[in-house]
Parts: sequence; C-alpha cells; structure tokens
Amino acid sequence: MRTPPRFDRGHTDDLMTFLASSPTPYHAVASAAERLEKAGFRQVSETDAWDGSLGGKFVLRGGAIIAWYVPEGADAHTPFRIIGAHTDSPNLRVKPRPDSGAHGWRQIAVEIYGGPLLNSWLDRDLGLAGRLSLRDGTTRLVNVDRPLLRVPQLAIHLDRNVTSDGLKLDKQRHLQPVWGLGDDVRDGDLIAFLEEEAGIPAGEVTGWDLMTHSVEPPAYLGRDNDLLAGPRMDNLLSVHAGTAALVSVAGAADGLPYIPVLAAFDHEENGSQSDTGADGPLLGGVLERSVFARGGSYEDRARAFAGTVCLSSDTGHAVHPNYAERHDPTHHPRADAGPILKVNVNNRYATDGSGRAVFAAACEKAGVPFQTFVSNNSMPCGTTIGPITAARHGIRTVDIGVAILSMHSVRELCGAKDPYLLANALAAFLEG
Repeated sequence: MRTPPRFDRGHTDDLMTFLASSPTPYHAVASAAERLEKAGFRQVSETDAWDGSLGGKFVLRGGAIIAWYVPEGADAHTPFRIIGAHTDSPNLRVKPRPDSGAHGWRQIAVEIYGGPLLNSWLDRDLGLAGRLSLRDGTTRLVNVDRPLLRVPQLAIHLDRNVTSDGLKLDKQRHLQPVWGLGDDVRDGDLIAFLEEEAGIPAGEVTGWDLMTHSVEPPAYLGRDNDLLAGPRMDNLLSVHAGTAALVSVAGAADGLPYIPVLAAFDHEENGSQSDTGADGPLLGGVLERSVFARGGSYEDRARAFAGTVCLSSDTGHAVHPNYAERHDPTHHPRADAGPILKVNVNNRYATDGSGRAVFAAACEKAGVPFQTFVSNNSMPCGTTIGPITAARHGIRTVDIGVAILSMHSVRELCGAKDPYLLANALAAFLEG
C-alpha cells in the first residue's frame, strides 16, 4: 500500500487550466492530445495501417479520444485496463440557421443539448466555440472566449408570480440569446463573424458544430479555498484525471501486466449513440486493431477482452446540505472524502461485487479513501457509459467518480482535493 498522497494543488490548478481551455468536446480532446504528445504519445490515423510497436498512441475522432500504451513484454492477448469518461456537457447549441432576432434585438437560434439546469444559463456572459468545417474538407476549431451572448431573464415586474409559482422556462421561446442590436438580420451573419474571428477567408465555412459556454473562469471558493467552482466538471474532471493517470503510468509502464487505456467519448449526455459515443464501435475497433497489429488472432482478442476491466469515471452527487432528504439516508457522499463507487442493482451503473473489489484494491494501493453512492429508492437513478461499455464489449466495468454539487449547471462545485485523489486512484488501477 502506498503512503496516502499529500494533496498537490498543482493538479487542481492544471484541471482549472484544462476546463478553461476546453469549452467544447473538440477542444477537450485537443487539450488531452497536447498533454499526451508531451509525454511521448503519437497520434495514429484510423485510415492507415497500424504496426505493433511499443509505446503510447492515440486516435482522435471528432470529440472523442482513445489513447493507449503498449508496454515492453506485452503479448497479443495482454488484457487492457481502461479509464472511460465523456467529453460533452449539457449546453445551448447553435441551430443550422443561426441568425434570428425580433423587436430590434439580434439573436442566435439555439437548441438544448442534454439536460442542462436551464435557469443557470440566464443572465450569464456567454462565449461561443466549436468546430468549423471548411470547403476543402478540413476542420478548424474556433473559440470566442469573451462576453458575446446573453440569455436575458424576464424582469420580476413582468412576472409577479415567479416567486410563488417558480420559474417556468419554455425551451423554444425563452432561451434564445441576444448578441446585438438592429433589425437587419441576415442569414450568414454569425458564420461570417466567426470566419473573421478564426482568420478564415469569407465563404469557406460550409458546416459547423457550435455551442455556448460561460466565460467566467474556474476558481477556488470558500474561506479556505477548499472548494472548486467551474464549468463542465461533468465530465472533464474525469477526462483530465484519466489523462494525468495514463501519462504518469506510461512513464514506468514496461513490465505492466495490462495495457493502460484512456477512452473519452462524446455524446454521453444524449444517449451515447453516435460514431464517437460509447455505444458506437470506436473503442472496440481500436482495441481489436491493437491486438491484431501485435500479431494477435481472434482468439487473442477474446482472451484480452475477457481479462479487461474498465473504470467508468463520471461525476456523481454529493449530499446537498439544503436537500439531504433527496439522498439515500445511509449513503451521503461528501466533498473531499475521496472518489465514489456508484451502485445500482437495476444496472443503471455497471458496478457489482467483483468490480467493487477491483476499485477497493486500487484505492488501497493508492492510499486513497473512497465512498459509496446509491440513489434514494423513491427517485430515478441516472446512468453513465458504464452499462453501455459492459454490454457492448463484454468487458467488466465499474462505475466511479467524484461527488459534486450543481450537476448540469453552467457552473458546478466540488472539493478541491477530490480531483487529485481520483487521479491517484486511477493511476493505481492502471498499474494493476
């Protein structure tokens, strides 16, 4: 067993940098790839033939990244140890015809992605970021990280019942942000603006995947700076911890009994059914090609998958001090008390007893405490990529994460130490 890790604020500082530089899934995988390349990993193309060379490699596809490290001594049937996470977060995304407006206000037409806490998007200074597809078939990332948009809330004088009846928002009518003044709304205004921002010649953008984000940076909070407030912790906190864990293990991976893997998917917040989602073929294809590139057969692939374990790392619910009755009365995960093990007997989470033993062993090895989360029986339980990964690939999967407050808000809250504790537990898991 390792000595319990002493809190390194540098990890949380780096998480804050990662969150700020990753307003979209496309930026998140670019940030992760940059960290991997600095550690000696190299990108491989899915359209090229792969070789069985040792060392670190990664595949980028849209808003997803799969990275792995083949250590010296690995056989074709060597099992994998996978950290699974997702790169997307609930937000407001730009429609195909974005330019709109009324009554002298210029607006941007948006669609609701995932299940955001809608009220948290009101009266926020919002930026705009995403991926632009160009006429020549290439793509370009864009990030307008300054106050550009705002969804203005209706004044209380015009809705006197809001204090008694609660805020009621119509997703179509009440969440379209403003970004200027004028009645001369023309198709193409927003894209022309973004072409100029990105230094792209006019008329070259033919497609886009754009989304809003709060421009308020992550920050330490509280009397003792023991809390962390920031955007997209669900689930970039896990992507960052997984990347850090893979990099740390790869530095001394030779002789490991497993091949460590990071699998960060897009589209978890709307069901994972895409070519970059956990319910798509990306992970299985990458793992199989790794086996075959090392001279393996289908039998080797079957042996490797049978011995593989995945930790599905996603944020979970810390007990809320103002709503404690919404939680299970005997399971109250607390901030900065270590990562949580998620359990649901109806398979909303993939954890079973054997999976618990794997995670407990990793935490013990790392000297990290852990907690257990179950939902209140009277309330529905959310889900993760865990059950999807287990069912699609036949891989033993365990659901874990960090306990936070304000999940799906534009700005979430966790203990400042928990991201560091999670990264230590993930590194111990990858080591086996």
